[in-house]
Amino acid sequence: MIRIVFFGTPAIALKSLEYLYNSDKIEVTAVVTQPDKPAGRGHKLTMSPIKQFAIAHDLPVFQPKSIRKEPEMQTEIKKLNPDFFVTFAFGQILSQEVLDIPKYETINLHASLLPKYRGANPIQRAIINGDKETGICTMITELGLDCGDVCLKEVIQIPEEMTCVDLFEKISEKSPELIEKTLIGLVDKTLTPVPQCEDGVCMANKLSKEETLIDWNKSATDIHNLVRGIYKFPSAYFLHNGKIIKVMETRVVEGKAQPGEFVCADKNGVKVGCGNDCILLVKVKPEGKGEMFARDWYNGLK
Repeated sequence: MIRIVFFGTPAIALKSLEYLYNSDKIEVTAVVTQPDKPAGRGHKLTMSPIKQFAIAHDLPVFQPKSIRKEPEMQTEIKKLNPDFFVTFAFGQILSQEVLDIPKYETINLHASLLPKYRGANPIQRAIINGDKETGICTMITELGLDCGDVCLKEVIQIPEEMTCVDLFEKISEKSPELIEKTLIGLVDKTLTPVPQCEDGVCMANKLSKEETLIDWNKSATDIHNLVRGIYKFPSAYFLHNGKIIKVMETRVVEGKAQPGEFVCADKNGVKVGCGNDCILLVKVKPEGKGEMFARDWYNGLK
């Protein structure tokens, strides 16, 4: 059995933890996840999905504020004699002291085809940039940002209407087997990690507030990709009469109009001019209200 400690926090990593826990080749000895955080209107402290799974299956749970700065916790984890650390959307940077704990390596699941989209937001950036495909890869974790040798890759197609939520789910489904194959291959020595080529390196930096505001001077395609790329996380928006209108679903349509001009509204949605072509607002979420069809929002303005 290959002994691992699993590092992860959000729901995207949950299927991988569950798969590895149920594997007859892997033993999950403990889980490391972020501290409980306030959530919802009541700001009640909430456990991460990874912690909830661990508790339900009697797995030891470690919740460091910063594992790099907590040598006592490092000592406790070392007592588990792990062969590997497996990290997937953990949310903290590991120090060399932490990386030196497992017998073999620390394996990270990264949601892009490295060296493209190193960094925090590879899923959203791929869609925002209009990429037709992305993927996942397992890599050897080093001190640099997503720069370690790549173990295995798998390509994932991005259809024109796919949102970041759809892509999150696809990556969540595809990741577990790739992680297991990587661990087994490294132990059996049937897998040789490959250094990343420095050509084609690009970063997937965190989204700024300014980027989520729709710029109607951009092409309809660019705006459509922005809406898909940050669907619900945190959502593209525009301002109307001082109110935030989040855009939840769009389509690119032919037409010419001044950028930001409301051209017409029909049963399909609200047509708005862009820098190139027009965009059809299909669903929106006005400030203080729930998600609705854009035509209903528009008709309510009259």
